Amino acid sequence: MAENIHADVKKLTFETAIEELESIVRRLEEGKVPLEESVAIYERGEALKRRCDELLRQAEARVDKITTNANGQPVGMEPLDVE
Repeated sequence: MAENIHADVKKLTFETAIEELESIVRRLEEGKVPLEESVAIYERGEALKRRCDELLRQAEARVDKITTNANGQPVGMEPLDVE
């Protein structure tokens, strides 16, 4: 897979990437796509999946978790532990 063919994927929002990925899955499941095109859209689907994964990891890193005291009362926020 040529990286420059899928360079635009890196600019897509999560919603746009997931929508296109779902469209690719539907087309492949229908089985009416010629072999050569199936391979090409499968490769694009892989690039879209990686983009969605990347955006989800970025979002998770920005999520805060609420800390509570011994009485269960919220006392503050701290960054989510992302490993």
